[in-house]
Amino acid sequence: MHQQNILFDLDGTLTDPREGITRSIQYALAKLGIDEPDLARLEHFIGPPLLQAFMQFYHFDEARAWEAVNFYRERFKVTGLYENRVFDGVRELLGELQGQGRTLYIATSKPWVFAREIARHFEFDRHFKVIYGSELDGTRTNKVELIGHLLQEEGLDPAQTLMIGDRKHDLIGARSNGLEAVAVGYGFGSHEELVAEQPAYHFATLAQMHRAFLRS
Repeated sequence: MHQQNILFDLDGTLTDPREGITRSIQYALAKLGIDEPDLARLEHFIGPPLLQAFMQFYHFDEARAWEAVNFYRERFKVTGLYENRVFDGVRELLGELQGQGRTLYIATSKPWVFAREIARHFEFDRHFKVIYGSELDGTRTNKVELIGHLLQEEGLDPAQTLMIGDRKHDLIGARSNGLEAVAVGYGFGSHEELVAEQPAYHFATLAQMHRAFLRS
């Protein structure tokens, strides 16, 4: 893991957004007349682009899915984005990587306006050169497109850039853009989901990943 540039996913990689996301999904569904009392049943929404997730998991057409996304944001932008927790060891890892002289970025399918507020509020924004995310209209929610955009905007060499994430979307986005990828097992992707994408590295815990960076 020699790469100069390190791209991090946000949800499930740097922070545990479980409460904020699932409660905001629950709120959106209730607005559409769907009662889902079990928040654990909504955890599969963490990671994939929301519009597609509503269409896939609730068989909404695109118009209804956008209604759901807008109701979700109604709660998320006020309350949900603060119902979040930075994983133990993240700040130490980011400080170590900066100390090694690496350049860090966030690449998330979450809208950048929310991602930057989360990083500011939880005080880890200073570690990152730029925080990249999607637009509110859905542009660049696809990780392949997002990572490609980041590489182009920053003029990065794929061979010198590493993507770290907890879902298959991160690994597919990396591979499609010629990047090596690190899969982390402490987030929301199952072991089977991650292994199926054959990442260059796979760490069960954040501590294991940190130790690997100390050796590289």
